[in-house]
Amino acid sequence: MVDDLAGRRCLITGASSGIGAAVAERFGALGAHLAIHCNDNRRGADAVADTIRAKGGKVVVLQGDVGDPAIAGGLVDDAHKALGGLDIVINNAGAMFGRTSIADATDEQYERVIDVNIGGVFYAARRAAVLMREQRSGTIINTTSIAARSGGGGGAGLYGSAKGFVSTITRVLAKELAPFGIRVNAVAPGVIMTPFHERYSTPEQLEASRNGIPLGRLGTAEDCVGAYEFLASERMSGYITGQIIEVNGGQLMP
Repeated sequence: MVDDLAGRRCLITGASSGIGAAVAERFGALGAHLAIHCNDNRRGADAVADTIRAKGGKVVVLQGDVGDPAIAGGLVDDAHKALGGLDIVINNAGAMFGRTSIADATDEQYERVIDVNIGGVFYAARRAAVLMREQRSGTIINTTSIAARSGGGGGAGLYGSAKGFVSTITRVLAKELAPFGIRVNAVAPGVIMTPFHERYSTPEQLEASRNGIPLGRLGTAEDCVGAYEFLASERMSGYITGQIIEVNGGQLMP
């Protein structure tokens, strides 16, 4: 069991459901002090916070659209203020905004995919980097995707391309921030049954994915939690930076 997350101050974006919520509940159980973020789903974020508090955890809820540069950076400052500092930032917020081929994508789809999936990570990580350089410590964990390597399933090309940026900026930040004692890594989930796929994938698409997974099933949010826990722990992964952990049941073996 990880025993060095107790008291560590952590911001998790996109934590009202799915992977972010599962990570928040686990970190709360391990004693981390949390700021969890949501955009539209405040009810979900409040429910996650209630679960954490019921078990004795410390958590605050922050709300806003990470696609807005001022809000994304401001969330980091808000978490820093609310928690009295910031040791871990998990950039998990993301969305596909519909499946479409590149040829048929609208300007609006392109802009939203870029703003949320790229901008949300860039602006939050940029601000976190400034704060963590000053304290000469910290950990940033980004959520990328199997789509960053595979190009994504049908109509997920824009999303997969944006996640390719997330994978690359993870490595860039790891190099830039290593001299300051800051580690930067990422988790790349495969097909995980969360509200994301309930919204964007048909049963037929999910079954096709399942047939291509050696472990024979789709993933769950809980299947992903251990990777974040591992990367957040200095004791377990203190010599690991610039890496991407693939959590996909063997669907992709890079």
